[in-house]
Amino acid sequence: MASIARKNLFEDIPRFLVAQAGIMFAVSLVTIQLGILKGFSRSTAIVIDYASADLWVASKEMVSFELTSPIPADYINQATQTPGVDRAEILLLRAGRWRGPDGKLSPTRIFGFNPDGQLFAGWKLRDGELNAIKQPYSAIVANGVQKSLGLDPPDERTGGSIGGLPVTIVGTAEDVQSNASSPFLFASLETANAYGSAEVNSSINCTRNAGGDLNCVNSFKNRPIGEKVGELPTPKPLSVGDPITYILIRAKPGEDLPTLKQRLTQALPETQVLTQTELAALTRNYWEARTGVGFILGLGATVGFIVGMVVVGQILYASVADHLREFGTLKAMGAPNSVIYRIIIEQSLWMAILGYVPSMGICLALGQWTQVTRGIMILIEPSTGIAVLVLTIVMCVGSALFAVQKVTRVDPAIVFKA
Repeated sequence: MASIARKNLFEDIPRFLVAQAGIMFAVSLVTIQLGILKGFSRSTAIVIDYASADLWVASKEMVSFELTSPIPADYINQATQTPGVDRAEILLLRAGRWRGPDGKLSPTRIFGFNPDGQLFAGWKLRDGELNAIKQPYSAIVANGVQKSLGLDPPDERTGGSIGGLPVTIVGTAEDVQSNASSPFLFASLETANAYGSAEVNSSINCTRNAGGDLNCVNSFKNRPIGEKVGELPTPKPLSVGDPITYILIRAKPGEDLPTLKQRLTQALPETQVLTQTELAALTRNYWEARTGVGFILGLGATVGFIVGMVVVGQILYASVADHLREFGTLKAMGAPNSVIYRIIIEQSLWMAILGYVPSMGICLALGQWTQVTRGIMILIEPSTGIAVLVLTIVMCVGSALFAVQKVTRVDPAIVFKA
């Protein structure tokens, strides 16, 4: 009977190609929507995933990783002195307005950390060195956001400015950009703090000439202040009064984390202490549940599934209608309905597999392209692939069960009608 199923499927190649195009569209839509949802969810906390801290000290008002209030800088000393703490490091999050080489403004998210630290920068660099950000007004940019910042090669290392202060790009970080955030820049604590306060406190405006040299002017007095980055005011180290965003904690070997969390919470008023897993889960839940992103992307996947069922159902129904005489002959020969079911269900399974395989290849290639060129993560995990395969089979077999109803009610006498 398998030969009958394949004959019905392949005898009309144009119709077969149209059917497979519909299935490929539906499968691709479901896969991409699920991949975007998973990629979006993962990317919102990917910076946390790359860190190696056991605990994160944050403001008690924190809602998600990038939506929080500052805590005092002197908390770092109290955290270091807390029993059970092996190492503590500061992480700054600052917002800035980037002005690219083309003069256009873009919002940015600036991360300030100690380049000699051990708890934050676990991501890989595509080019450049981490120590390069020790130079004042230098930063590493997340890969995939260069175009949005106006940093097209070969000028992507020229940089731009934030709050009138120059930014020299000294490296590119791989797979670290959040789909939900402004372009990421990574700098030293001092440089990030200078950028964060430049909009309010600085009157310096720096531009680059055709040769790439800086021309810095006091915007209030229109007075040149130098042509080299080194002649700019040196970024000041953090002081006790400066606000910070997080304190990253590494516990001593064998230390009980719940007990250490309690000690830190008592030592640092108005804070909350979370493990890396807890902070990542809280951030992802915020974006998926509170912003409605999960609902919208899930709705897109549902629409794709419905579209696929409609397309496959129409194709199978038309195929059954065209072969009513053949099925009538089988029934006249005494074939039970179960044989008819097997033929049409097998035909639908062939359609599911032949539509799924090329669709998954297209989606994987698209995901790789968007990650490299745009920094947008479309995450298609093996579990996603298996889930989509099951959905594709359900979609096609469900459509087949709808179409087969026409055959089970056919009168075998149709064979003898003119």
